[in-house]
Amino acid sequence: MAQQGACYIGTSGWSYPAGAGTWKGFFYPPGTKHELDFYSRFFDTVEVNSSFYRPPDPAYVLNWAQTVPPDFRFAVKLWQKFTHPGMFKRATGEAAAIETEDVDVFRRCLEPLAGAGKLGALLAQFPPSFRNEPWSRHIIEAVANAFREYPLAVELRHRSWSDDRTIPAFLRERNIAWVNIDEPKFESSVAADIPLTADFAYFRFHGRNAREWWTGNGETRYRYLYDNEEIEELAARMRPKLGNVQNMFAFFNNHWQAYAPRNANDLKKALQMPYRQLQMQFDFPARERLDAEGDAA
Repeated sequence: MAQQGACYIGTSGWSYPAGAGTWKGFFYPPGTKHELDFYSRFFDTVEVNSSFYRPPDPAYVLNWAQTVPPDFRFAVKLWQKFTHPGMFKRATGEAAAIETEDVDVFRRCLEPLAGAGKLGALLAQFPPSFRNEPWSRHIIEAVANAFREYPLAVELRHRSWSDDRTIPAFLRERNIAWVNIDEPKFESSVAADIPLTADFAYFRFHGRNAREWWTGNGETRYRYLYDNEEIEELAARMRPKLGNVQNMFAFFNNHWQAYAPRNANDLKKALQMPYRQLQMQFDFPARERLDAEGDAA
């Protein structure tokens, strides 16, 4: 068995300043001005989600790289223009016709992290409607070629991908990590546990709020706190893969009121990794709070 690789556990995003699902007063103490600096005292990786909506200014990205410790790693979600053309058109009114300049623009925002040795992976998240078809595989290959110098992970959510036994080989040939996701399961959902397809592994944990998955908004659908038994289930998925990859990344996206950092610490404990105790403002179980509000899943 190969030597156990590095395991990075964190959250999808670090700044949730407004709305009912805010992290202010839950994870961030009142008056916290430099959230990334505070976050990096507890976790050694984070997934940048704002890059999905628009490529960030390289100057901001350089500041991120300079804010965190040397061993910190960023995962960056690819711009929606590459993965969600319909969403991009609705948001901008423009067709999502990919040009060389689009690739160059996004590369420029990755370079401050790559140059500092702090880019862990590039995440291409495709929508649940993205089915396993020849054109879809062509898109994945085009993204891999455009960003060939960076470790690439793809989130494929439709079951047509896991039903096809040729897909693992297709991804392995290109050293593309197939993202292992946890979210509410439906008839069209991808398999719960998928094989390793690259020299690194990538996990995303969205929560299991089936009740609000399709009806909730961008906050409430992620209102789900994993309990200890579920955390152990997630850890059991990861353990067998640790000895077969160079790096492993795991991100919690159940971001409602800082559930994500709570569960990220829980997973560190389950995997017997060093962790720093969080000082959460609210320490009673989230599900009890939901029950009290008459809104339990």
